[in-house]
Amino acid sequence: MSDRPPLPVLKGVFFITGTDTEVGKTWVSCRLLERARDAGLRCYGLKPVAAGCERTDQGLRNEDAVNLMAASSVALPYEVVNPVTLEAAIAPHIAAQQENRRITLAQLAGYVRGALNSHPADLVLVEGAGGWRVPLNDREMLSGLALELNLPVIQVVGMKLGCINHALLTAEAIQADGLRYTGTVANCFGDMDVREENLLTLRQHLPGAFTVV
Repeated sequence: MSDRPPLPVLKGVFFITGTDTEVGKTWVSCRLLERARDAGLRCYGLKPVAAGCERTDQGLRNEDAVNLMAASSVALPYEVVNPVTLEAAIAPHIAAQQENRRITLAQLAGYVRGALNSHPADLVLVEGAGGWRVPLNDREMLSGLALELNLPVIQVVGMKLGCINHALLTAEAIQADGLRYTGTVANCFGDMDVREENLLTLRQHLPGAFTVV
């Protein structure tokens, strides 16, 4: 929003999660990457697993991953940005089951570590899928990837009815998992009654930095 301060210029490697699906994780990630790119930093985004990929002449492609690539200053092959592609736009573990595939944290962590080692940068954003507690298989959650890689976590909150409960529970879960909760980006999309009052409540109860876009 034009009356909001710009997002900060970040350095480091961060895990981007959301309070739910469709809250603007990729939109926020792209804006953070653009800020870093405009500041002259080497930056890129990764989407280790994506469900909801379309068939193209180049293979399965996910819109979020393509947008991350467009916002990055470091050009990477699509397969590095989004190594695990699933066609159905459903929970990743169910999409994988439908395709007779199994996704593990070890696989995803290996992909991310490979990218980080081969392509050093000032800022790397590792974007999750859906919310914090998204299963990868019958035993592992995608949230475990942030723990496996020891990444600080940025939460994106979609400003809509119910966001306070979702945001506070997600923040509690991140901290209970032993991870560094860096802060929150409140994404103001669409119309919301008493939005400013909701923002004030979130500021009062959430730890870390708080940014509104």
